[in-house]
Amino acid sequence: MKWISQIFDIALREIGILLKNRIYGFCMVAFPLLVVLFFTTMLDEGIPQDLPIGVVDQDNSATSRSLVRNLDAMQTSRVVYRFANVTEARNAMQEGLVYAYLYIPEGTAAKLMAGRQPTISYYYTMTCLTAGAMASKDLKTLGVLGSAAVGQATLSAKGATPMQIKAMLQPVTIDAHMIANPMSNYNYTLTTAFVPGILMLFMALLSAYSLGMELKFDTGKEWIARAGGNIVVAIIGKFIIHALVFLLVIFLYQYYIFHVLHFPHLGGVWSIVRLTLLEVAGSLGFGIFSFGLMPSMRMSMSVCSLWSVLGLSMCGSAFPIAGMDPPLQALSWLFPLRHYWMLHQATVLNGFPVIDVWFHFVALVGFALLPCFVLSKVKNAMINYVYIP
Repeated sequence: MKWISQIFDIALREIGILLKNRIYGFCMVAFPLLVVLFFTTMLDEGIPQDLPIGVVDQDNSATSRSLVRNLDAMQTSRVVYRFANVTEARNAMQEGLVYAYLYIPEGTAAKLMAGRQPTISYYYTMTCLTAGAMASKDLKTLGVLGSAAVGQATLSAKGATPMQIKAMLQPVTIDAHMIANPMSNYNYTLTTAFVPGILMLFMALLSAYSLGMELKFDTGKEWIARAGGNIVVAIIGKFIIHALVFLLVIFLYQYYIFHVLHFPHLGGVWSIVRLTLLEVAGSLGFGIFSFGLMPSMRMSMSVCSLWSVLGLSMCGSAFPIAGMDPPLQALSWLFPLRHYWMLHQATVLNGFPVIDVWFHFVALVGFALLPCFVLSKVKNAMINYVYIP
């Protein structure tokens, strides 16, 4: 059939363009590989470790030194500074030298021995949400363990048995189960959101850039003529090469995380392949749609970059959508990464059937079909518009 030969001809033309312009090679292969290596190595330990913590120990007793050693022994905290007073500790936290500091006032051990309930304080910064939350968790745990140790010593002195002490200190035992991520590994959750998000940014940007370059160098007429004036054939022939290159890169990334790093994927291979196809189609579709709305390389690429970057915050991986204000919850539906992340969580990470999140599946299909509404505008821009820098 004639349209097949036209698609093949345009695809060969596009391969020549990709090989001549180094931007495509960097954005399709080099930068994605750097992004994958950056995120997977940054979180290779699973969770942040050895966060710098400061201590103001004005008691300097055996009890206070024991508390400091316990804090330093925790996985995510490391005592790196000992300050003489609270002012020095606060200044260090404001300068970014520490994420938190523990304040042990003078007389803490004496009050403990006298049963007068001493107070220790801890301060932490939430400028960096992850580091602040991890530091506050360790400091809170230290406070609970410290009070439990004192309670244990007191009850033991009164003659209570170990079972009685355990029942008094922890009357209710918690049996917690973390589904699909029992190791609480940040790499499993953040990498699988940030890397696809950045790849979707590249795909959307390059699709708008590719159309803008046709307009800039006045090659759009020749491109449309190769398709016999059929804009659908022209779009398919041009972007099938983009799709194949990105599919290859993403499949290599997924082989690396699922088979080399052993990320959990209860959904199996088919759920991964299906989601990858939707990811590529939805991202390219959004980029083409952006150019069709505003047939300007500068404006369409600006929209793609803004929308993709906002998608990293609105997908729900770092902050839950349910905790956002209702207008933001409604706005989250307009970001392709949000639907990708929900499908990944349900079908790949947990192995649930896609029917449980069918509305997100339909939304990604909708993003892939968005160019259908602007194909005539793209064709009109290629034939009649004059490029304005």
